Amino acid sequence: MDDRSHARLQHPTPKHPAPPFEKQKQNWPGLAKKMQPPPDHGEESYRGAGRLTGRKALITGGDSGMGRAAAIAFAREGADIAINYFPNEEDDARDVLALIERAGRKAVLLPGDLREEEFCRKLVRDAHEALGGLDILVTNAARQQAHDSFLEISTDDFDATMKTNIYAPFWLLQEAVPLMPEGATIIATSSEQAMDPSPDLYDYAQTKAATTNFVRSLAKQLAERGIRVNGVAPGPIWTPLQVSGGASMGKLEQFGSTAPAGRPGQPAELAAIYVLLADPAASYTTGQIYGASGGAGLP
Repeated sequence: MDDRSHARLQHPTPKHPAPPFEKQKQNWPGLAKKMQPPPDHGEESYRGAGRLTGRKALITGGDSGMGRAAAIAFAREGADIAINYFPNEEDDARDVLALIERAGRKAVLLPGDLREEEFCRKLVRDAHEALGGLDILVTNAARQQAHDSFLEISTDDFDATMKTNIYAPFWLLQEAVPLMPEGATIIATSSEQAMDPSPDLYDYAQTKAATTNFVRSLAKQLAERGIRVNGVAPGPIWTPLQVSGGASMGKLEQFGSTAPAGRPGQPAELAAIYVLLADPAASYTTGQIYGASGGAGLP
């Protein structure tokens, strides 16, 4: 290793903010730009190398969190991007639009509510038309609301989580797969909650276990079509999910402290995993769940 390579190395633990974090709360689904400290999605750090040149991607939840990190990275790797987001996340989405266009790629904004079947199906068709094709689908958007007891969860609340996290990917995949060519890629965002659920995330954890299983099942089914299906399972990551009801205030202040790394991860730290799974060089990788949990050893 020469001195130039050594100079780029950095201890990963102090690389990003660690708890305690200040108390903060936003209405669901929250905005990244209002968080303190603001999440790092790779806006200043991600450097592309042409790994996805000419690709066409639809990313749900692409305004913030892992979806935004993937959008930035994909664009800088040469892909055109359509992002979906809830309508009141427009401010964050506009920031992503500017970043994609700054990378010299086409950006398409497609806001709407993933809990509605017809919207999900139209979303895929609109992305396909606007991009002139579709060969990467990232089902990333999710709803997470913490409850001290599962007895507090209303049927409407439970239904909203199931519709967002399980039904929406089902509808999106049904619409997208017939449009995707051989060599296309599907990437789902799962969670360490699928393997080690927290007691206050009863419904959310169930949906992430379902996500992990659909990745493994669908990968077997779509292998003959030449479509790869993989997932990313983050640990505690600093995103608007946490400040908009996904964590109690006490948990938020110490968010990520129980990870061996001693801090939460930043979305930017997962961007390279999404790129790897989209890259055609990973042609033998399908049905896999890639973890990033700060040393927890999951999945």
